[in-house]
Amino acid sequence: MLILTEKQVRSLLDDDDSVVLDVVRQTYVRHAAGKTVVPHSVFLRFGDDDRNRIIGLPAWVGGEEQAAGFKWVASFPGNLARNMPRASAVMTLNSTRTGQPEAFLAASAISARRTGASAALAAGVLAPDGVDRVLLVGCGVINFEVLRYLTSTCPDLRQVALYDQDPGRAEVFGVRVEQAWPRLRCRTEDDLGAAMGRHDLVSLATTATRPHMDASACRPGSVVLHVSLRDLTANSILGSRNVVDDADHVCRAGTSIHLAEQQVDNRDFIGPSIGELLADGARHADPAAVTVVSPFGLGALDVALAAEVCAQARAKGLGTWIDGFLS
Repeated sequence: MLILTEKQVRSLLDDDDSVVLDVVRQTYVRHAAGKTVVPHSVFLRFGDDDRNRIIGLPAWVGGEEQAAGFKWVASFPGNLARNMPRASAVMTLNSTRTGQPEAFLAASAISARRTGASAALAAGVLAPDGVDRVLLVGCGVINFEVLRYLTSTCPDLRQVALYDQDPGRAEVFGVRVEQAWPRLRCRTEDDLGAAMGRHDLVSLATTATRPHMDASACRPGSVVLHVSLRDLTANSILGSRNVVDDADHVCRAGTSIHLAEQQVDNRDFIGPSIGELLADGARHADPAAVTVVSPFGLGALDVALAAEVCAQARAKGLGTWIDGFLS
């Protein structure tokens, strides 16, 4: 059994951002081609508590290098007030030959980075050509990771506008961004509607559990990366061009897409999947519509990226090995 700590996982992920993008891209394309198995996520909640949850995501990824595993990820927004990360996660990987567990690793960074990469890949094929500004709504870990990969998929990016319910949090976030990517310049926004109207690329990564905003301020041709899935009203969804990673997965658990489906009793408003768009390598910007991307976050992405991390760890001699773990 190989055991990897969060620090070790991050050190491997930090080596090359293009590796994460390639793994997520390939996995999305495999999923679109039916070469994955992704059962529905399991949501563990605590009585009447609608904010805190732990989610289990099992998955199998086919191909020459198969992988199978399970991610167990907790989201406790109140941790931010405790000066702790909102999310924490662990993963197991199992042999696809014997089924036995082969690796156990901290997975918060894997979860955050596959989320950021999935949104950024969608932006790369959907956003207007040459987009040079982005509005980040919610200044936490996820939007930092979205921005990390947007710097690759949208290489003309130069300006970053920030909006957060806590203005001080946005200021600190901006300093961190400019330290990480000196070519970027950040500014904070205090009028969300006006800011959305000025940007062709918007990323929503909040802790909202119910819709609280609409997309009416967005101009035609803009792309909204609806990473947190529950910010936009059902009417906003129905009035937009919609791209998802998997319709069966995203139409669950009270997401905005799910609420829109319940309102019209069909899924005709959902267009092609992210994997389908990535497969042909072309750009799919639509100057006449507001495009909303709602990536549920497939367990196959976590499993594929964890398998890559473990392969690198073995090659570099990182991690702790426990012989005879099962016996």
